[in-house]
Amino acid sequence: MRAVDVAIVGAGPTGLFAAYYAGFRGLSVAVIDALPEPGGQVTAMYPEKMIYDVAGFPAIRGRDLVANLVEQAAPVNPEYLLGVRATDLSYLDDKPVLALSSGETLHCGSIIMTAGMGSFTPRPLPAAAAFTGEGLVYFVPRLAELTGHDVVIVGGGDSAFDWALSLQPVARSVTLVHRRDRFRAHASTVAKVRALPVRIITDAEVAKVHGEERITGCDVAVRGGATETLPADTVVAALGFTADLGPLAEWGLELDRRHIRVDSRMATNRPRVFAAGDITEYPGKVRLIATGFGEAATAVNNAAVVIDPAAHLFPGHSSDAG
Repeated sequence: MRAVDVAIVGAGPTGLFAAYYAGFRGLSVAVIDALPEPGGQVTAMYPEKMIYDVAGFPAIRGRDLVANLVEQAAPVNPEYLLGVRATDLSYLDDKPVLALSSGETLHCGSIIMTAGMGSFTPRPLPAAAAFTGEGLVYFVPRLAELTGHDVVIVGGGDSAFDWALSLQPVARSVTLVHRRDRFRAHASTVAKVRALPVRIITDAEVAKVHGEERITGCDVAVRGGATETLPADTVVAALGFTADLGPLAEWGLELDRRHIRVDSRMATNRPRVFAAGDITEYPGKVRLIATGFGEAATAVNNAAVVIDPAAHLFPGHSSDAG
C-alpha cells in the first residue's frame, strides 16, 4: 500500500482537469482509468469530432482537447495508472483505501470519481459475430488510417453520421446502412451528409461480412428487396454502446440509476469521496464537458479542505501563482 493525496477515478476531460487542479493545490495525484490512454469517451469515441462548447475555444477537435488537458496537468506530475480498474473501496484510519485490478492498493487522502458513464462496451454487429479478422471497428481513432478505403458505416445515430462526415474526404467511398428510414442523428448533420457523395441505404441491414484475415466486403439486405454485395475495407459498427458502473456500484455510494448523487460540494455519501462530471447526479444537473470542468474544481477545492482542515477552500487565482 502506498499513499496519495487524491486518487482520480476516470481520465476523461473532467478527470484530467481535476488532476491539474489538485496539483495546483499542491496535492499528489494518481489518475486511474480502465482505458489504455487518457481522454475517456472523447478519445475512444470521437477523437476527430469538433467540440464547440468548451470555454475559450471557438472549436476544438476532441483529441486536441485531450492533448491540451494532459499538457496542462503535466507540470504538476500526476501519475497515470492506465489500463487499470478501481475494484474496491474500504477505509483505514478514516481514509479511503482503493484497490486496483493491477494488485496495487492506494491509501488516499481523498477520492474523486470522474468515471463518466463508467465502463462502456460497443454494441456488436450481429452479422460479424463470428468474424475475427481486421477491418471491423467500432470507433475510428485516426481518420488517416482509413485513407483510400471503401468504408461501410452501420447505424443511424449521431456517431454514424459524424463518422460519415469525417471520413468522406479521405475514404475512397462511404456508404451508410441503417435498418430504418428515420435517423436519430441531428437533422443538420444528416443534411450535411446528404449533400456529400455518401450513399445512404435505409430499411437495410448488413447480413454478412466477407473475408478471413481482413474484411473484403459485406452483404446488405434491403427489407423486401434484394441483397447487394458492397466492397468494404472497413466496416464501422456505430450501433451505440452499453454502460456499466462495474465494481463502483458495490461501493456503498448513493446512486440514481447509473449516476452518483452528490451535494453542492460534489461530496458523495461516503467520507472523503467526491465526484464530478457525467457520473454525478443532483437537481438541475447538465451533462456537458463545460459543466464537468467547474465540478472538478469544486470537488478538488473541497477535498483539499478535508485532507488538510487548515487549508482554505478558495485556492486563490492561478494568475497569482506565477
